[in-house]
Amino acid sequence: MIYFDNAATTKPCAESVAAVNGALERFGNPSSLHKLGLEAELIVTDAREAIAEALGAKAEEIYFTSGATESSNTAIFGAFRAYGKRKSRIVITSVEHPATAAPALLLEELGCEVVRVSPRDDGRFYAEDIAAAVDDNTFLLSMMLINNETGYILPVQETFSLVKKKHPEALLHCDCVQGFMKIPFKVKKLGADMLSLSGHKIHAPKGIGALYLRKGVHIPSLLYGGGQERGFRSGTESVPLIAGFGAAVNKLAPTIKERLDYVGQLRDRLTQMCAEKGFSVNSLPDASPYVVSISVNGLRSEVLLHYLEKKDICVSSGSACSKGKKSSVLGEFGLDAVSDSTIRVSFCAENTANEIDTLVEQLENAENELCKVSK
Repeated sequence: MIYFDNAATTKPCAESVAAVNGALERFGNPSSLHKLGLEAELIVTDAREAIAEALGAKAEEIYFTSGATESSNTAIFGAFRAYGKRKSRIVITSVEHPATAAPALLLEELGCEVVRVSPRDDGRFYAEDIAAAVDDNTFLLSMMLINNETGYILPVQETFSLVKKKHPEALLHCDCVQGFMKIPFKVKKLGADMLSLSGHKIHAPKGIGALYLRKGVHIPSLLYGGGQERGFRSGTESVPLIAGFGAAVNKLAPTIKERLDYVGQLRDRLTQMCAEKGFSVNSLPDASPYVVSISVNGLRSEVLLHYLEKKDICVSSGSACSKGKKSSVLGEFGLDAVSDSTIRVSFCAENTANEIDTLVEQLENAENELCKVSK
């Protein structure tokens, strides 16, 4: 099977699987004071430090969650509960993941003013446009680093810098799910107060994520109980999943640039071959090479997806959370005309040039076979 759906989830790496299994054997509760508990606590500590080091953060700024959805919800609703009585505006972009867009919609229903900034006619976001939407009444700006459907890299660092200079009280949250361990960045240079991460996008298990919360930023928790995660996120920590997350980070962190260069070569090969075959490449040349949006004119996404599936090639028609529904994100990027015939090809460093050749060959076969049938 050829797997090109890594933006949806990745195969857990061997190091992560081994760490999970090892932690299952050391089954103590990390809050317990006996030997087994201390062993479990050490596993959690090591993973927390690994993630913090990769981000350029402090270990005490990392809080484990069940995934990026919980992280983003905690950041957004926490900001609202902390500052929503004094301020009522939240600013997001129009292409955010549902983990950001849905909480923003709920806050809008609760009376907040939600400003959704769209790209310009050239399909690009500009830092000055997003920053201009932030005013003295804004308690939160939330924007993703890399769009999960097109690979578009948003101007997060530039935007956050502009906002902090003019509105230092506004909290800044970034969904870094498609960027962490894929493109080089440090959280302090990025300028984020809060940042969401996911384990299963970087070859760790599902069900584990993290929230970076800059020291000095205080928001209330969403979960109350035993006071785990230094009182911020109650619930017994999932030590095996945390161990797997940390192991994946330890494996990937030293090779971010090398993997980025390699995946860039795969992306270039795919886009060149698509151009030769007359397929449309919707992703911009300077987008993240890990995600490529392409269209085969005349073929609906769902039909093409199932055709490739029968050839043992896994791609998607967009965000995994959309479950096949038409993407509004593509429309925001000016791609509404091709949204019905768009597939997303998303890479990891285990993909090969030969797999790309096979994909393009099957896309050409699909065009020849299915278009004739439709006629």
